[in-house]
Amino acid sequence: MSIEVSNISKSYGTQKALDHVSFSIKKGEIVGFLGPNGAGKSTLMKILTTYITPDSGSAAVNDYNVLTNQKSVQKSVGYLPEHNPLYLDLYVREYLEFNAGVYKVAKSRIDEVISLTGLTPESHKKIGQLSKGYRQRVGLATALLHNPEVLILDEPTTGLDPNQLVDIRRLIRNVGKDKTVFLSTHILQEVEAICDRVIIIDKGKIVTDKKIDKLIEEKEQVIEVEFDKAPNEAAFANLQNLVSFKNLNGNVWELTFASESDMRPAVFDFATSNNLRTLQINQRNKNLEDVFREMTK
Repeated sequence: MSIEVSNISKSYGTQKALDHVSFSIKKGEIVGFLGPNGAGKSTLMKILTTYITPDSGSAAVNDYNVLTNQKSVQKSVGYLPEHNPLYLDLYVREYLEFNAGVYKVAKSRIDEVISLTGLTPESHKKIGQLSKGYRQRVGLATALLHNPEVLILDEPTTGLDPNQLVDIRRLIRNVGKDKTVFLSTHILQEVEAICDRVIIIDKGKIVTDKKIDKLIEEKEQVIEVEFDKAPNEAAFANLQNLVSFKNLNGNVWELTFASESDMRPAVFDFATSNNLRTLQINQRNKNLEDVFREMTK
C-alpha cells in the first residue's frame, strides 16, 4: 500500500480532531479527502507527512512508519500544504535550486519539473511577481523535485480562478498517472473531475470511503419542485420510487427518487391529485454535493 492508516487519533486539548481513523490507499490511486472545516483533514495530512505526531494508532507511507522512519517518509512524499510557503523575493529557478540542494537531487531535475508544471514562461520571474495559479505551480514543482512516489496536496486549488482551476486540475491528473495522489479540497467538482475514489470525514471520523462511481448511483435522480402552496407531507408516501423528500425553503421541495425513468411526470400527477400547481420543476442526477450533504449534515 502507498498509504496505510490504522486507528489514528489526535486531540488538541479537549478537541478531538481525529477519532480512530483507518483507511488504505493503493499505489496509483487518486483519492479525494473531503470534509467540513475542522473535520480533521489537515491534521491527518500533517501526520502523514511527519509534521505532527498522532496520540495513538499508526500510519505508514510506502511501508515507512511515520513515527519511526520519518526521513524515509519525507523522501518518498511530495507535500503541498494548504498555505503554500514560498520565498517571494527569490526567482522561480533560484527557489527550485535551493530546494534541489535540500533534497540533494541533480539540477537537471529543475528543468524537468519546470516543464512538467508549465512554469517555463514564468521561470525568469521572482515568485512575488507571479499570479496565485503560478505560485501553486511553484509549490507543485517543489513537491515533485525529488520524484516522490506519493503526493499529498492540501487544498491545492484554493483561491484560483476558473482558468487556473482547469490548468491545475489537468496538471494533477497528469502527475497522477504514475504517482499516488491524496488531495484535500472543498471544491467537489474537482473531486469528480480528478479522483478515482473519495473518503469523507466528519467530526474526526470517516463516514464514507468509496469509489466515485459507486458513491454516486446514476439511477438516483433529484427533482426540485416549487408548488403554489404547502403540500401535505404525508401524501408524499404515494409517490412511487421516492427515497426521500426535504423542504428547501418556502414551498420548494427536493425529492430524491431511485429510478432511471424521468420522474417529473409523476410529480406533475402528484400535484394535480393533491390540488397543487407546479410553479417550477428541475431534474438532475444525484451528484457528489448531494452525497456530501447527506454524510455531513
